[in-house]
Parts: sequence; structure tokens; C-alpha cells
Amino acid sequence: MVAPATAGPLIGDPLAVAKPSNLWRDTLGNVFRQRSAVVGMVILTFLVLVAIFAPLIAPYDPNQGLLGVEEGVQKRAAPCIHLLGCAADKPEHIFGTDGNFRDVFSRVVFGTRISLTIGLAAITFAIVVGTLIGSIAGYVGGWADNILMRLMDVILAFPSLLLAIAIVVALGTGLDKALLAIGIVSVPIYARIVRSSVISAKENDYVTASRALGESPRGILFRRILPNSLTPLIVQGTLGIGTAVLEIAALTFIGVTGALDAAEWGSMIGLERSQLFSAPHIILAPGLAITLPVLGFNLLGDGLRDALDPRLNR
Repeated sequence: MVAPATAGPLIGDPLAVAKPSNLWRDTLGNVFRQRSAVVGMVILTFLVLVAIFAPLIAPYDPNQGLLGVEEGVQKRAAPCIHLLGCAADKPEHIFGTDGNFRDVFSRVVFGTRISLTIGLAAITFAIVVGTLIGSIAGYVGGWADNILMRLMDVILAFPSLLLAIAIVVALGTGLDKALLAIGIVSVPIYARIVRSSVISAKENDYVTASRALGESPRGILFRRILPNSLTPLIVQGTLGIGTAVLEIAALTFIGVTGALDAAEWGSMIGLERSQLFSAPHIILAPGLAITLPVLGFNLLGDGLRDALDPRLNR
């Protein structure tokens, strides 16, 4: 007797084609459906790879002057690319050389490391401190909320760049001081975002149920409220990294960090700002480099906002 063949799934049967819902998969799917987020991730992935493999990509030491090392090198020489017709007997410098006979392309490549590292570190510091301040202010309320938020208002009352300059001058020169200054001036933004989210979330039913079951205030805050308040923090943090890259470039451009010879994009522009018309390539190369991470993080932040906002989620 022949066993009957197993019937396949019926066409149109929703149970046969439906997949179990998964939060992470659904969220990633929403993100990858946003074109701006995809473009931003492509740009940032490229920059991260450049930063990781900078020693392999850069043909020269970014801080070494080539005078007396390379025959025929000239100060502020125009870009020379052999594949584009530059004479083979001339040294190849894709973005030319600067006023100290250093290869501009190598300095731009290594500058990716500094800008991305400082941007990520500064905003990470601001998010951690701002989350702590905002969560305490929003959950405890009362006098603690008033004191902490008035302190944040005082910081916000100053222009962020001017306050960062004042902090760097007070702490001393150095890129690490600039990182700390950018992080400090960014703290109020994240503190206010977290406070607003905590105030909204602590009145939800799941918080009331956790409190009725005897969970500690710390557990309610860090296990129930904060995980459900991360969406605006993630979006603002992504956008904030691009702003931090611009701010570190501004601080190094005016020279308050003291790292005048560092392979950093703002410093490169500041050193050669008087050569805009005589040797524009020295300024345009790092200037265009600054736009890439800012554009990438802004596009990614816009895409994350659209993907994570329930009102815009289709």
C-alpha cells in the first residue's frame, strides 16, 4: 500500500508563509529600507576601513618632511598622479605636498583616525554622563531634577564652540583636552533627551507593575525604563558624532589644542589657510575629507530616525 504524499502548504495560507517576529531582525530590516541610512553606512564603512588600514594606504609617513629624503620634492607642489599623465620622473603625490614638504594624501588618510576616534570618544562620554544625569533627574524629580537641569541650562547658555575653547584653555593644550571639552559641552543635549524619555516612560503600566512586584528603584530605572528610552538617544548620538568631528576640526583650526603639526584635518587647513589661492589643493583635500564623516553620520542618523520612529514605520 502506497503512503499518501504529504500535502504542501496551501497557497494563500498565512500560517504557511508567516515567519515569527524578531525585534532585531525587524529593526535591521527597517534600517536597511532607508536609503539615507544605507548610504551613510557605506560612507562610514569606507572611512573606518581607511582608518584601520591607514599605514597600508598612506605611501609616506604623515609627519615626515621629504626634503632631503626624496629627490625632486618641492614645497606645496601640485598633485602628481602618474596614471593621469604626470611625468614618471617626478615624485608621485596624489594630493601634492604642504609647506613642510609632507605628503598631503598621507596626512589626510591618517587624519581619519584622529577625527573618528575623537568624535566617537567625545560623544560616548557625553552619552554616558548625560544618560546618568538625565535618568536621575527624570526618575527622582523634585530638588534633584531642579539642580541638575539648571546646571545643564547654564552649560547650554554658552555657545558650544566658545565654551569648548574656554575649557581647552583652562585644562591645557592637547587633543585629549579637546575631546573632553567637546564631550562636556554635549552632555546637556543627551541629559535633556534622557530626562524627557524617563519622565514619559515611568508612568507606563509595565513600570507600575514592576513597582507593585517589589522591584528596586534601580532595577526599574536601568532594567525597565532606560532600555525603552534608547531610540531618541541613538539617533541624537549618531548625529552628534558628525557635529563632534566639525568641532574638533574647528578647535585644531584655530590652534587652541596646540597640536599644530598633528595629521588632523582642521590643523592642516589652519596651517595653510593663507595658501587658498596659490595652492588650493592643500586646503581642499582635508576640507572635503571633513565633509565625508559629517555627511555619513547625518545620513545614518536621519535613516535611523525614520526607521525607529513608530509613527513613520510602515
